[in-house]
Amino acid sequence: MEGSHFKPIAILGAGSWGTALALNLSRRGQVVRLWSIETSEVTAMLADRAHHQFLPGFAFPDTIYPMAELADAVKDVDDILIAVPSVGFRHTLEKLKPLLQPHVRLICASKGLDARTGQLFNEVVAEVLGTSCRFAVLSGPTFAKEVAAGLPTCVVLASQHTDILPELIKRFNSPNFRVFPSNDVIGVEIGCVAKNVIAIATGICDGMDLGTNARSALITLGLGEIIHLGTQMGGKLETFIGLSGMGDLILTCTDNQSRNRRLGLALGKQKDIQSAEREIGQVVEGKRNAELIDLLAKKHHVSMPICSAVWQILQGKQPARETLEEVLATVTLSS
Repeated sequence: MEGSHFKPIAILGAGSWGTALALNLSRRGQVVRLWSIETSEVTAMLADRAHHQFLPGFAFPDTIYPMAELADAVKDVDDILIAVPSVGFRHTLEKLKPLLQPHVRLICASKGLDARTGQLFNEVVAEVLGTSCRFAVLSGPTFAKEVAAGLPTCVVLASQHTDILPELIKRFNSPNFRVFPSNDVIGVEIGCVAKNVIAIATGICDGMDLGTNARSALITLGLGEIIHLGTQMGGKLETFIGLSGMGDLILTCTDNQSRNRRLGLALGKQKDIQSAEREIGQVVEGKRNAELIDLLAKKHHVSMPICSAVWQILQGKQPARETLEEVLATVTLSS
C-alpha cells in the first residue's frame, strides 16, 4: 500500500481527533500506535477494535495498535504526533522527554495554550525538549468525524524546521486529506486557539436568537481580533486569512459539530456551564482558552473585546445578552 514504506507512527492521545488521524493514516497502509494515558480506554479499544466513546461507528483496521505503555508506543519511530487535550500537553512532553531520540519529528495536533503558563505549544516544546527539537504543528478546519469518514479535508503543517516538511507532507497528504506547508508556527497556533473563543461567542449569539447578521459580524470582527493579536506576536497576515485562521474560524463558528459553539448555544439558552459540559461530554478547549487569550491580549496590549466578553460571561461576571449586544454596539474594526 502507498504508506507501507513509512515506519510506524506514534499518536499520543486517543480522543476523537487523535483517533480520526489514526484512522486516516491507517487507511493509507501506515502502522499506527495509538497511545492513551487512560488504561481503561486502551483496554476498551483493544476489545472493541474501535473507539466507541469518542468516535463510534468506525472500526479499527489491523494496522492500528492501541497501547498503554508510552515507551512501547514511541520505540523506534521517526514521527510522534501529539493530540492530547491542552491541559495535558506539558505533562505528555515531560513523560516523553527521556524516551525521545534526537532524530524524531514531533507533530502537534493539539489546539490550545499551556494551562499553567499560557505559552504557545512551540514555546513549551522548546522549554521542555530544547530548541533543537524537530517540531511541527498540524491545524486547519477539521472535524474528527469527517476525517474519520474520509471526507475531503485541507490542513496546514507548519514548522520552522522547514527541512522536515516534505517528508511529513508525504506521510499525511492524500487526495482526501490535503496538506499545505507553512513556516509560520506562531500564526497557525494563535489561529487554532483564538477561534475557539470566538466560536463560543457565536454560539451564545445563536442561542439567544440574535440573528445571522449578528453572527456574521461576530465572526468577521473576531477574525480581526485574531489577526491583531497574532501579527503583534509575530504571525503572518496570510496565515490568518488562510486555512488555519479564517478557515478554522468559519468551521468552528457555524457548525454544531463544534463543541465550543455548542457550549455557547447552551449558555445563550441560559443553561449553566456545568450542565452544558456534561451534555457535550468532551473537553471544550475554548472554555480553557478564554482566560489565557484574555491574558495574552493584555500582555501584548491588544484590544480583543469579543474574547474579553466571552471570558467575562464564562466567569458569570456579566449577563450574556447584554454583554454581546454591548460589544456589537461599540466594537470597531480597528480593535
